Parts: sequence; structure tokens; C-alpha cells
Amino acid sequence: MSSRRDFLRSAGIAGGAVAAASVSRVAMAALPEPVMQMKADTMPPLVPSTGRPYNPVVTLNGWTLPWRMNQGVKEFHLVAEPVVREMCEGFKAHLWGYNGQSPGPTIEVVEGDRVRIFVTNKLGEVTSVHWHGQRLPNGMDGVTGLTQPGIAPGKTFVYEFVARRPGTFMYHPHADEMVQMAMGMMGFWITHPKDKHPLIDPVDRDFVFLLNSYDIDPGAYTPKIMTMVDFNLWTWNSRVFPGIDTLNVRQGDKVRIRIGNLTMTNHPIHLHGHEFFITGTDGGPTPKSTRWPEVTTDVAVGQMRQLDFLADEPGDWAFHCHKSHHTMNAMGHEVPTMIGVDHRSVAKKITNLIPDYMAMAERGMHDMTEMQMPLPDNTAQMMTGTGPFGSVGMGGMFSMVKVRKEQKPGDYSDPGWYKHPPGEVAYEWTGTLPDPARFKAEANSAGRGAMPAERMPAKNIEVQVRKPIDHKSMGH
Repeated sequence: MSSRRDFLRSAGIAGGAVAAASVSRVAMAALPEPVMQMKADTMPPLVPSTGRPYNPVVTLNGWTLPWRMNQGVKEFHLVAEPVVREMCEGFKAHLWGYNGQSPGPTIEVVEGDRVRIFVTNKLGEVTSVHWHGQRLPNGMDGVTGLTQPGIAPGKTFVYEFVARRPGTFMYHPHADEMVQMAMGMMGFWITHPKDKHPLIDPVDRDFVFLLNSYDIDPGAYTPKIMTMVDFNLWTWNSRVFPGIDTLNVRQGDKVRIRIGNLTMTNHPIHLHGHEFFITGTDGGPTPKSTRWPEVTTDVAVGQMRQLDFLADEPGDWAFHCHKSHHTMNAMGHEVPTMIGVDHRSVAKKITNLIPDYMAMAERGMHDMTEMQMPLPDNTAQMMTGTGPFGSVGMGGMFSMVKVRKEQKPGDYSDPGWYKHPPGEVAYEWTGTLPDPARFKAEANSAGRGAMPAERMPAKNIEVQVRKPIDHKSMGH
């Protein structure tokens, strides 16, 4: 992390955090230091040293923003600015975010805290911050033109309100949203309960991350902000697998995972090996009478979901979006299906002209994980990641919950691959295969239930599809 000295050094004259013409040095000295973070690592929980105590969260591939106490007010400093985000090893994107990262740092407060947030604009256009889900004065809601003027480039605005209810929230712009959110401007907000809450159980580990998506051409760095549907990068906290860190827990831990969705579609989030309960939304904790065990929950656009479960099954358990295309990286949407098509002769002719040409998807796409296909610079492979048994063949919104008996309390380090007990791994069968039961039924064609010979099809029939005629193209 870096502090105000580094921030001021890099601010410049025209694009500085607070332009000299707008804010005096005295006012600048009154601001809390803008803390920056450039690494995409999952940082340890920020244990509160001032203010009310709480059990801190861990932001997946992110961090919590430090604060200062000023006469009983908890003060933060957010800086809206262009950032470079590493989405996975060898692939970086030019995004917009806060304090050096996209998403921005998580803000953690306690119910009843008076909070003051200084927001400095280092972008080239106006911005604002909406505190998604919060109960607050209308003028602090952060909607440009409706509840406040836009924060002009080089200016700093102040938001101040009381964190009135505990829960899981977000922050994001309400100014030129199509651009600013598509470029990665968003962050998490957690309000912890000040006392024991009847609907909020204590947990041992509390993880948070945001769902976001981008359309970045292979070899490019900047998202295409006009995309509405055909995104090619589905991310957790602006990271794609295998760049997404694992969620490492101790066997027997009570675990909470908080998820916010700021993409353009819904995401059915699925956990292997365990059942969870939906214990909270952005509206607050859910009544216990509404909870039932699930292994998948759909997180719609603009929603938050809080999942609680007991990590009682050891192993490396997949945790991912269940939309199949959302567990792949930069892929084209106009690639024809070539499964079952023998195009070796055509591929040989093309290779004579284009030596690097590679025939794709004749047997499915998994072979692509084994191929050393030439890619443009700064591009994530479509399916990648290696596990203890070979290629995982995943990308995008995919990670693992690693449950270990030996993981110490408070230890979030990766324990490595799970060592399966003898006899608990699927294996190849090399013996004789028995005849399927249907063979015996067909042998006794005269028995009850057999199809009469006169009803059996005389030959195999292949379905043929006739496309409707386009009369316009024929000049009619």
C-alpha cells in the first residue's frame, strides 16, 4: 500500500487529486490519507484498531480501506481514477476504479457509526458515488443531477451519514454509468452489527467479492463499453480463473460468503460438497423462517446475496457460476460448432498457407486446454488452470473452497492440493464390462413390454430441417 505522499507525487498539476485552485493546502491537510493498493492479492482482514470492534471480512483478491477517527467520526478517502488491473497472470486490463484497484477497496463500518467519505475525482469526466442499499439522507444518495452536482475532475466531495442498519452493500457511480461501471468502478460495503443480532450468526470466516464482466478483444487492454450482451470475460472482483484466489477455511468453520452482482445478467452461484442458507440480501438479514438448504443460488443484477454454511467436508470443492459460458475466458461468439466434422484434409491445405492454423473443436473444446495455441499478447487462455490430475479446463467465474482439518484459525494461506484418502478417488475400470440389461430384454422380444415387430421402424431416419425461403433475398 502507498499513502498520501506517493499519491501527491503522482497526481500531477491538471489531474491531481485536489487541484490547488479548488482546495487550499489547509483543506488538503484535513483530508485522511488516500491509501492505495496495486497488488491483486487477497489481503489479510483489517482488524479494527479504533472504533467499535467487529469481526472483519476478507475481500477475495482485494482489501479493506483503512480509516481514521476524527472526533468520533470514521473518515475514509476514496480516489476515483484510471487503474491497471491484472485479471490473471500475463493479462492486464486498463480499467477505472478506486485507490489503485478495480473493484475498489471494501469499506467496513459498524451499525451506528457516523461515517464521512471524501471522494476525489481523478477521471476525465464528472462522477459520483451511490451507496447502494443504504438508508441515508436523500442528498447523500449520490445520483448526479438529481441529488447532487457531479464531482468534476480534480474536485473532492464529502459524503456523511450514519450507518443505520447492518448488512451487505455496494458502492458505485450514478454518473455516466454505462461507461464508468463497464470500466470497473464499484466496491463493497459491509456494515457489521453493533450488538448480538437475532438474525446474524457469528462466523469464523467472512468472504466478500463482486461479480463483474467485460468485453475485451484478444490482445487489447480496454473494455468495449458499448457491449450489452456478448461479454467475453466473466469475473469475480475483476479476476478470471486461474487468477481468482481460493477460499481457504478450516474444517468445522462456520463460513459466510457475500456476493454482489454488477454485471448485465444473473449468475447461478454453485458450491460443491456443501449446502448453504441465504442469510442476507441487500435489504438486510433474512428471517429464519425463509431459509432452506441450497447448493445453488441465483444472484440477479444489482442484488447482494449472503451465504452461510458449515465447512464440514474436507477437500478442494469447486465454487463457480453455473452458466457454462461464464466459466470460460476470452472466447468468440461466432465460432461454428465443428463437433463430429472431419476437417483434417481442409486443415492440411490451410496449414500450407497459414502454418500456425489449428483445427478446433472436432471432438469438443477440452482439447484446447492441452494445446499450445499461439495467442496475441495480453490475452487470457479460453480454458486453463492445472490441478493435481491435469488440466481443470475452466476460466472465468471459477474458484475453489479449500477445506482442511489442519488449517489454523485465521490462516487464509493456500494449503495446496487436497491429499485424498486411499480409495476415495474415481479410477479407471480395467475389468470386463457386463452386457447392458437392455440386451437381455431385446433377446426375449416375445416377452411382455417388447415392441411388436410391425411397429419397429424399418430403417434409421435422420432428421432433416428445411429452412424457410428468404423471399427478400430472391427479389420478391
